[in-house]
Amino acid sequence: MNQKVAFFDIDGTVFRSSLLIELVEKMVEVGVFPESARAEYINEFQSWLNREGSYEAYINAVVATFMHHIKGVHYGEMADYGREVVRAHNKRVYRYTRDLMRQLKAEGYYLIAISQSPKAILDEFCKDYGFDKVYGRMYELGPSDRFTGVVLEEHLIQNKANIVNRVFDRHDFDRTDTYAVGDTEGDISMLEMVDRPICFNPNKVLFDHANREDWTVIIERKDVIYEL
Repeated sequence: MNQKVAFFDIDGTVFRSSLLIELVEKMVEVGVFPESARAEYINEFQSWLNREGSYEAYINAVVATFMHHIKGVHYGEMADYGREVVRAHNKRVYRYTRDLMRQLKAEGYYLIAISQSPKAILDEFCKDYGFDKVYGRMYELGPSDRFTGVVLEEHLIQNKANIVNRVFDRHDFDRTDTYAVGDTEGDISMLEMVDRPICFNPNKVLFDHANREDWTVIIERKDVIYEL
């Protein structure tokens, strides 16, 4: 029989934060990015913290900050600090998705991670959790292995359905009993393409969509996990 496959968003779904946010904070802390970089997303952060703005607006502002300041940074420097971030935070995961990954891996599933975080830090994080393939943002390198600020194949990572299609086009996976787990509306295109979509701690847009589609909704709060 062909191998079955499961797709996982990472930030906010497996990792209880965002790898990109932690990386940007680290790059500011060590002086690779200027202290003033925080001002580029602080308003969105405060709005989200005060429940006056959306998490999507906050993370989009962090992405823009990273894009603005990564140009000219050496790949090795970013990778080294990415490893530091993972060493500090790699156990900060949700129990539900951690256990689901272990269960599916034991059942022989091929695990695929899809995230908007840089692939270099994703690779480091995901290797501890048995992922077979990782898709993240890839940034162009120029002379002397320094970032140009250009995202490679941005059209692919912007729509997770494109990645799901690529996976099935390139591999002879069993298309039945496929899983996907996500937490925001950015995961809808991925969730629509599998037999077992799971909306984990969804934001309101995804929650409303899940109710219309009768998708599974799982909430993990403190040490309690329940299905709506």
